[in-house]
Amino acid sequence: MTPVLAVDDLHLAIGRRPPLPILRGASLTIAPGEVRGLVGESGAGKSMIARAIFGLLPRGARITRGAIRFDGRDLVAMPERERRALLGREIALIPQDPMTSLNPVKRVGEQIAAVLRLKLGLSRRAAHARAGDLLNDVAIRDPARVLAAYPHELSGGMRQRILIAIAFACRPRLVVADEPTTALDVTVQRQILRLIHDLQHRDNAAVLFVTHDLGLVAKLCQTVTVLHAGRVVEAGETRAVLADPAHAYTCALLSSTPRLDRPADALLPLPRELVERLAEEARLYDLAYQANFQ
Repeated sequence: MTPVLAVDDLHLAIGRRPPLPILRGASLTIAPGEVRGLVGESGAGKSMIARAIFGLLPRGARITRGAIRFDGRDLVAMPERERRALLGREIALIPQDPMTSLNPVKRVGEQIAAVLRLKLGLSRRAAHARAGDLLNDVAIRDPARVLAAYPHELSGGMRQRILIAIAFACRPRLVVADEPTTALDVTVQRQILRLIHDLQHRDNAAVLFVTHDLGLVAKLCQTVTVLHAGRVVEAGETRAVLADPAHAYTCALLSSTPRLDRPADALLPLPRELVERLAEEARLYDLAYQANFQ
């Protein structure tokens, strides 16, 4: 079976002489209907992989080696026009911050309808009717009122539901959820996770769930990839990885996660020796990488 998404030996750097490596040979695959977690500490490169999929790299960043294949087609080598045609319809994004991801000067209904008209070719009336159906799908009460509202009139949880509705509007084959619950309180987080799970199951969509929270991965993801300093250190079925991690970094992440069954003073930071070893490995990689540009 061809994976929906295959990130193959992806190298990404910022700057020219010498380049600063950000992703150091990252690889992962996602099968149809699979939810794969991508975890690691802040700065590990998780969101950079997500941005590379959409071609939304920051200024000065470039992919220097590797491929990102969607349904067997390399997004990196694909013409920009062809790639943009896939985005929003076949590949969708649930962004991290619901407070800033919607246009503040356009009503919610206009923003949802714009996606439907652009990607599905619906008429203005049909798009508006479909937008109401989408709000019902994400369990928003009184969708007519919400369609007429501006984003600032809605709570963070409602805005995130709208972003999820937009992401699943065209029944995409791949959804990238970039830490979609970070800005929400715990109660709303649970509702959003259930919503993503239900819509993903309904559409049999593949989901790349980017997060730093192993607890969320355990609840939602069948498989997990652990990233550190732009390198994959461990990957496999979520239950197996969390129950018996093979890499010292994964063990350290689990040990540093707060748990109700142990006292707060038992919270352990990443061991200094491990941090230093991983930093040295990254330094040696960077020296070898930059030597190619001398």
